Amino acid sequence: MAQEEEIKMIIARANRIPVWSLPYTYLAIIGIGYFFTFYDISDIGLAMPAIDAQFHIGSSLSLFLALSVGLIGYAIGSYVIGTVADIYGRYRSMILTMALTAVGSLGDALSFNVPELAVFRFITGLGLGADLNLVSSYVSEFAPPGVRGRITVYTFIVGILGQAITPFIGLVLVPVYYNGWRYLFGIGAVIAFIALLLRFELPESPRWLAAKARDIAGAKKVLEMMESTALRRVKSLPEPKPEEVTLEEQKFPTLYVFRRPYSVRLAILVVMWFFWYIGNYAFLGDAETILASAGFPVASSIRYIAVGAVGYPVGAAIMAFTADRYERKFVIFADTVVWFIGLFLFSIKTGLFIYLGSFLAALALGMYLQVAYTYTAESYPTRARTSGFALTDGIGHAGGAFGAIFLPILVASFSFAFGFRFIAVTGLIAGIIALLGPRSSRKTLEAVSA
Repeated sequence: MAQEEEIKMIIARANRIPVWSLPYTYLAIIGIGYFFTFYDISDIGLAMPAIDAQFHIGSSLSLFLALSVGLIGYAIGSYVIGTVADIYGRYRSMILTMALTAVGSLGDALSFNVPELAVFRFITGLGLGADLNLVSSYVSEFAPPGVRGRITVYTFIVGILGQAITPFIGLVLVPVYYNGWRYLFGIGAVIAFIALLLRFELPESPRWLAAKARDIAGAKKVLEMMESTALRRVKSLPEPKPEEVTLEEQKFPTLYVFRRPYSVRLAILVVMWFFWYIGNYAFLGDAETILASAGFPVASSIRYIAVGAVGYPVGAAIMAFTADRYERKFVIFADTVVWFIGLFLFSIKTGLFIYLGSFLAALALGMYLQVAYTYTAESYPTRARTSGFALTDGIGHAGGAFGAIFLPILVASFSFAFGFRFIAVTGLIAGIIALLGPRSSRKTLEAVSA
């Protein structure tokens, strides 16, 4: 059989499987890595007030260390390791990303001056940026078309618990112990090392093996394991229906992204993520500090965000039932409407509204993130999926740096209400832009990325 026919058959065999065809423990393994990712996204904002006080670094440098250094590493890591994943495989790259985050987080905990902290925040960012990219692409390449959104959300539910639990851990540690911020990072390092060890159990993506590595034997071996697992869950599998597959010259992955239709999708998704990340990082990184600056005690500021953080897993759970039922881009828009309402309530700056607004903002984040990650990953072809995701997410993160820096300026220059209503609007703009993207729900990856 010609190589093109072999690849078409491998993809057809993968697409015919109607259920998750790997051990369910693999979802947990991926989820633990996700848990650390969201744990770290939250812990830096909780730790920085104590780090600032001990290192006497000043608010401007504190903000740069807390967000900008990590975001620079995030963008670089996402693209570089995403490109490595397209060339050398998803499996090796997912081991690398978790190793970087584990070392980085341990270094954060052991840092005793500003340069050390900056270096390890950068290393942590390298791993975090790439891991968010890789997990979404990896799970999408294994999940059946009809339940791809739901399966990716399952891993996300485990991960988003990190964002829900971290504020409570921070509340117990940071205001109480002098080295509480070190303990906070240390806990993250332990979680990351556990996730690293567990990831050695994962298989390589058969789609990548066939389409990029041309390793037909390796792809078939993984597929046989998937089919065997699936047959224990369903009585039989339908006959594979090969789709058209074009074997193109093996090029540097990024070159594919700048060809139509992917260049148009890149533009849409970059702008979508840019506007979303403005509010995402501003809220996650600045909310506690701005509340404290507005006269709320530090413990109360953390408590408002911690109680609201219950919304993260609730939002993810909602998406487990809706991510595949409705067209994904419409779901993304609806999520941003919830975000807009939540931030508008938060901006009123009274106790009950802060709690409710914090909950709805967290609910919107829990609903938006994994569905939008899945949507981004499935919009690009296998040969450049992680590279396309990396460019999209990496450039989009410029919005995160913008939001984190300018929200405090907007609050100081205008008002608390103006600042938080501004990021409410930018989130809604992201949802409107998503409506310009392709349809993807219940389609095979090859049909979406064609």
